[in-house]
Amino acid sequence: MNRSSLSRVLFIGYVTLVLLFLVLPVLIVIPMSFSDSRFLSFPPPGYSLRWYDAFFSSNGWMSAAKTSLIAAISTALIATPVGVAAAYGLNASTHWSVRYLKLLLLLPLIVPIIIVAAGVFLSYAMTGLLHSLPGLIMADVMLALPYVITAVAAGLQGFDNSQEMVARSLGMNRFRAFMVVVLPQIKPSVITGAIFAFIQALDETMVALFIAGGQNQTLTVRMFTALRDEIDPTIAAISTLLTATSFAMVMLVAMARQRATA
Repeated sequence: MNRSSLSRVLFIGYVTLVLLFLVLPVLIVIPMSFSDSRFLSFPPPGYSLRWYDAFFSSNGWMSAAKTSLIAAISTALIATPVGVAAAYGLNASTHWSVRYLKLLLLLPLIVPIIIVAAGVFLSYAMTGLLHSLPGLIMADVMLALPYVITAVAAGLQGFDNSQEMVARSLGMNRFRAFMVVVLPQIKPSVITGAIFAFIQALDETMVALFIAGGQNQTLTVRMFTALRDEIDPTIAAISTLLTATSFAMVMLVAMARQRATA
């Protein structure tokens, strides 16, 4: 075996070990969610759907799941058009201030999440938005915008701007030219941004711990509380459902990308 082949084998082995390390916790949680034991144990002594039934039959868990779904769907519906508009404006402008505006919009990805959570908490405490669904959605939109902007900006980088200019020269205004010419060609990137906005809002925990509560407690916050008070195997079932949802969303992104390149 020559040096090039050896390096390739070592690299593949290293990547495989890293992926196994990342995936292993998920692979452990899934069988635990089907355990018939009252406590979390691996491997499960027996298999049952009792913890999925406990989740779907619990008013508390269902209320938290409803709040999370409303927040995630609302976040995707709001953050997507706002992020698309922001990405388009940043891409079209050549003003010197654009780089600073882009940095400002991407700050939620740069600043440690605990600092963001503390800042949102203090702002909401002064405005009366604590423990409210609109406040939760606003915070999720702020956190989701960078994902939408990044995804759409990547799509705009591969778009030929001359096509839009031709459409505008033929009498279309800028908005119509965008909707008719630009948007159909960057649609996979827009879908990607919307899906990641949904996933981000569905899985958000740290900021929700600070601002969500009462009737507007999210699923992740309730899971965190349950882990603190009692190790309930229902959490494993919910984790499996959230993982399956996120995986399905990522598969939709991959399918959209594949369809765009086909």
